[in-house]
Amino acid sequence: MDIKRSGSQPSGTGPAEYFTGSVRIDPLFKAPAPARGFGASVTFEPGARTAWHTHPLSQTLIVTAGCGLVQRWGGPIEPIRPGDVVWFPPGEKHWHGATATTAMTHIAIVEELDGKTADWMEPVSDEQYRA
Repeated sequence: MDIKRSGSQPSGTGPAEYFTGSVRIDPLFKAPAPARGFGASVTFEPGARTAWHTHPLSQTLIVTAGCGLVQRWGGPIEPIRPGDVVWFPPGEKHWHGATATTAMTHIAIVEELDGKTADWMEPVSDEQYRA
C-alpha cells in the first residue's frame, strides 16, 4: 500500500509549449511498473487550454470544478461541467481547457506506453478556441 498525503507532492505549472494561459498541475499518482497509470488534477484559469494532442492508450477526464470545453479534431466544441466524464480513445487528436470566463479543474488519467503519455502538437489558436 502507498498513501500519497494531500500536499506531499508539489504543484507544477503547465509548460508553455503544451498549454495556452495559466495552468496548474497537481500530481495525484504514478503507479509503479508493471502498472502504467498516471493521474493528475489540472486547473485551467479562464481562457487557458491544452495544445492539440493525442494519447497512445487513451485519456479519461473527470471534471471536478468550474466550466470547461473539449473538442476532438473535426468535431464541435463541447461544454463540460463538474461530474462529467470524458474519454478520448487512443490516437484521437483533441484539446481541453476552461471557458473564456470560468476556471475549470479536472482529474486526468492516462497510461504510459514506452515512456510516453501524450504526443503534443500545435497550439489551439484563438480562432479555434472561440469557434
